[in-house]
Amino acid sequence: MSTTAPGRLFSIDRATCTAVDDADPLGRFRDRFTLPEGVIYLDGNSLGALPRDTPAHMQRVITEEWGTGLIRSWNDAGWFDKPRVIGDRIAPLIGAAPGEVVLGDSTSASVFQAAVAAVRLRPGRRVVVSERGNFPTDLYVLESVQTLLGGEEPLGRRLIADDGPTLDDVLDDDVAVVVLTHVDYRTGRMYDMADVTRRVHAAGALMVWDLCHSVGAVPVDLNGAGADFAVGCTYKYLNGGPGSPSFIWVAERHQSSARPALTGWHGHASPFDFEVDYAPAAGIGRFRVGTPQLLSMSALETSLQIWSEVDMAQVREKSLRLTELFISLVDTRLARWGVEVVTPRESSKRGSQVSLRLADGYAIMQALIERGVIGDFRAPDLVRFGFTPLYVSHTDVWDAVAVLEDILETGVWRDARFSRRGAVT
Repeated sequence: MSTTAPGRLFSIDRATCTAVDDADPLGRFRDRFTLPEGVIYLDGNSLGALPRDTPAHMQRVITEEWGTGLIRSWNDAGWFDKPRVIGDRIAPLIGAAPGEVVLGDSTSASVFQAAVAAVRLRPGRRVVVSERGNFPTDLYVLESVQTLLGGEEPLGRRLIADDGPTLDDVLDDDVAVVVLTHVDYRTGRMYDMADVTRRVHAAGALMVWDLCHSVGAVPVDLNGAGADFAVGCTYKYLNGGPGSPSFIWVAERHQSSARPALTGWHGHASPFDFEVDYAPAAGIGRFRVGTPQLLSMSALETSLQIWSEVDMAQVREKSLRLTELFISLVDTRLARWGVEVVTPRESSKRGSQVSLRLADGYAIMQALIERGVIGDFRAPDLVRFGFTPLYVSHTDVWDAVAVLEDILETGVWRDARFSRRGAVT
């Protein structure tokens, strides 16, 4: 496959894609996942594929640690320490140090924990900044933060957007915290983390990053960027399974003074002394709340074993090749249907997904799924394709575009069955 710039592909045919796959240094990881026959899975940006070793590991946890060990496994199997132990395994993937990451609850709860702690570190400032296109749960949670910490009058909120206002337009000495998602869930647009963090700090505010569409997809360096707080989920590119727990990162310099919103007993300095009053644990441990989801954590452990063997530089290189290939094929084969690529074409601004704008996107995606190409839809008109380099191949990309081309050519998506909406789109 000839190239003239990193990631940009020319003179492409299916045989060339296969040859590139044969030489792919990440190709060996594909067999570590369960991929149904006849399915091209391009929705790892919503739910990652199942690692092959996960069922056996979970079965062992259930039958041995729970079934035989019973309550003794809190000590014997290290259950109580799992949130921090697994947090340390995630740390290298996000540019964090040991002792800076802990497994939490849902992503929404972790956003709440981090945002409240950050606002409390900037007393007297009355504004929270986010983005109009941010994932809705982040915006909804911030509404709760505004009410909780605002006293008689809720904290103010300013929302930036691609068409304005910009971040620089809204930053001033009233802003306490900026909460942004590193990779946009709709478009795949990626922020320059270091640059944004620098600008936020110059205004005296703190930076909270949502890494849900970043961790396991692109290299992340929170400490290198000088960020303050971050949260992320583990069921997308990290393949932890549905409902796997989120994580919270707190820069070491903030840990002794940060006060989380939820002060549960697992975050107490001496949880088994059962004291009446709360005393925060040292360091990141204070961001724990209650009993961890141990079965979900056991699934995540298996996936993180794979990630401990992965070179993120290779992941990023392949991700850019896959997304560039997809964009190139869409441009050359689907242009006559007016398909619009909304994901940035500049590689430094693109995560590991590509979104297309299609007026009848929902029905078209359902037709794709029936043909074995699984992506997803985001209202009102975006179809999304996530490219997970550990198990998606260049040939998958070629075949997926060929199926999409056939669906548009035949118009099969117009069948009424493809327009019926499920509860989850």
